[in-house]
Amino acid sequence: MSTSDQQAPPPRLAVPELLIGFGLLACAAAVAWQTLAIPVSPLYSKVGPTVFPYITMTGMVILSLLLIVAALRGGWQPEEEKETPTDWKAMGFVVIGLIANLVLIQPLGFTAASVIMFVLICYGFGSRHTLRDALTGLILALAAYFGFARALGVNIGAGFIENQLNTVIESIISMLRA
Repeated sequence: MSTSDQQAPPPRLAVPELLIGFGLLACAAAVAWQTLAIPVSPLYSKVGPTVFPYITMTGMVILSLLLIVAALRGGWQPEEEKETPTDWKAMGFVVIGLIANLVLIQPLGFTAASVIMFVLICYGFGSRHTLRDALTGLILALAAYFGFARALGVNIGAGFIENQLNTVIESIISMLRA
């Protein structure tokens, strides 16, 4: 019997990938639950405040189902990647960065908390250029903050930095109007 006559073994269940798929499905369920809690005024004719959360939830459900099917077929990682050990130190820096953002956003404001998170996550991914990472994080955080605060009118956590910049912006606007 030749090797071409032998059948390939059936794909094994990829448990970590399956857990990711089910985790994403649980997140989609949380989005649906929270979206159902949004009050919808009868003044909205077709597009209300729940349209985009439902679109997001639908995308999450589709993606999670695709991930679950892929995990049942053996996973989406190549075999050589499955043998690579997890870098727990790097994972720790990423988790610490996310937790730091959660804890620091109230006392420090969105920008400062986001810069700290950005630097920690960059360090977890291997960057050792702290100043560059902090400046990049500052630019991205300020763009996000002012995009939400100025363009959309949504306060996502003003702190010292945001308040000082808002004062400068207001004084420049008042000088230009005069």
